[in-house]
Amino acid sequence: MAGARVKARRESVFAERFGVFAECLLTGVWIALASLGVVTVPAAFAAGARHLRRRTAHQGGGRREFVRDLWAAARGGWAVGLAGWAVVGLAWFDVQAVRAGLPGGPLVGAAGLFALIGLAVAGLRASAVWEPGAGWRALLAAAGRRTVLDPAGSFLLVGGMALVVCSALLIAPLAVPVLGAVAAAAVAVEERHRRR
Repeated sequence: MAGARVKARRESVFAERFGVFAECLLTGVWIALASLGVVTVPAAFAAGARHLRRRTAHQGGGRREFVRDLWAAARGGWAVGLAGWAVVGLAWFDVQAVRAGLPGGPLVGAAGLFALIGLAVAGLRASAVWEPGAGWRALLAAAGRRTVLDPAGSFLLVGGMALVVCSALLIAPLAVPVLGAVAAAAVAVEERHRRR
């Protein structure tokens, strides 16, 4: 029948959620590849988070959009990435001070480790809400406030980062797709915070 209406076929809830999970794993691979430039880590997470937001909103998007977002995020994000690696270097210096047995070393080492974790969480939260044209300085300042004011969401992201580290220690290639799950967790934490 030419005039008969065709019902749109809906996916089951299981299929839809498994599709999002598969998209997270694929996004993790994209994030890992985009992070090979070392200073592009924040831009890679921003592009990955934006891709996952599009996917959960049932909007189009794929590899081309991810690459376009990566280039847009990298314009200002490379400086954030460079600063992030400088902070990692300072944390490494703190660990060396603790190992050398300097007086007050354990206290300085613990403070440095907590600061590094807090900055990583703020970076993830900023990446999760990035949009083209957004300034990284404003994004990081707002993300820093949310990191402190939303401890439950921040601890969730700390757990996600710990999962990546444990995955890398157990089976190194497993850490690559898990990066997408961390990006998805950051998107979920930010969405939860926005709705509160």
